[in-house]
Amino acid sequence: MAFACTIPATPTVQQDDADVRITRWDFPPGAVTGWHTHGWPYAVIMLTNGILRVHDGTAVKDNPLAAGQAYHRPAGIQHDVMNGSDHPIAFVEIEIKRPEAMRFLPP
Repeated sequence: MAFACTIPATPTVQQDDADVRITRWDFPPGAVTGWHTHGWPYAVIMLTNGILRVHDGTAVKDNPLAAGQAYHRPAGIQHDVMNGSDHPIAFVEIEIKRPEAMRFLPP
């Protein structure tokens, strides 16, 4: 399932290596990512205040988030994300390709 929208969000890959992929996403009002599945665990950090409208294939939920707010999800998440705000929004998504590479050694 996906939103019926023809305005695409704009992804800008900032880093993509064996450990992580870091992508900035910019959304005009109403823009969508398109239906997709996350192959790796990921974290999102909001750059602006806004509403992420998420379609999970069954239901649609509005998630109001503040600039600087972050969240993470496991691999396997399937959804389409829309800017539910009346203004442009942006976030940075960090996909963790090798979770073991992200563990910190004890001091």
